[in-house]
Amino acid sequence: MAIAVIGGNQCSEDEAEQAAAVGRGIAEAGAILVCGGRGGVMAAACKGARGAGGLTIGLLPGEERDEANPDVLLPIPTGLGIGRNLLVINSALAVIAIGGRYGTLSEIAFALQLEKPLFGLGSWPEIPGMVTVSRAEEAVRCAVRAAREQLK
Repeated sequence: MAIAVIGGNQCSEDEAEQAAAVGRGIAEAGAILVCGGRGGVMAAACKGARGAGGLTIGLLPGEERDEANPDVLLPIPTGLGIGRNLLVINSALAVIAIGGRYGTLSEIAFALQLEKPLFGLGSWPEIPGMVTVSRAEEAVRCAVRAAREQLK
């Protein structure tokens, strides 16, 4: 069961703390964390997941495995640039958005188009179809529940 964590390649300290808590929660739930594999929210989420013994997958925009952050266990170079955003979303059963800018907004749009359960934690406000949550634990609980529902 894979859960995507999306967010900016650069993030605030608060967003990094939230992302690390989300990553840790995903790992503790026995789920796989999938992301864009680079810095910011992605790196913080991967670090949290790895600290809890979780599996992390990074779908990288370029063609080099070494562009992944050090906590990506399985880096997958796509060579697709920002087109890899669709792969990140399509590979997950649920999506958690933390902060982010236009790249994150494109992933949010893909999640909505693909009817993926989508939870926003300090992300883009008032997007119909995205459930806004206020804590990392709530984001994980909702995403894990939604992902498990799809496996039934």
